[in-house]
Amino acid sequence: MSHTPHTDWLAAAATAAEQQGPGNLLRIVLIVMVVGCVLAAWFLLRGYSRKDD
Repeated sequence: MSHTPHTDWLAAAATAAEQQGPGNLLRIVLIVMVVGCVLAAWFLLRGYSRKDD
């Protein structure tokens, strides 16, 4: 097992963070999808609670 200096480890971590793929885009898409599902469920289910007189 070889010893890696801290500077090399930090540099490798920084380059790995830059090379990661669509992390932020995927988070935004998932958040928008969840909010859209909640709004669609609210819109569809609000009609069932109204009483027609």
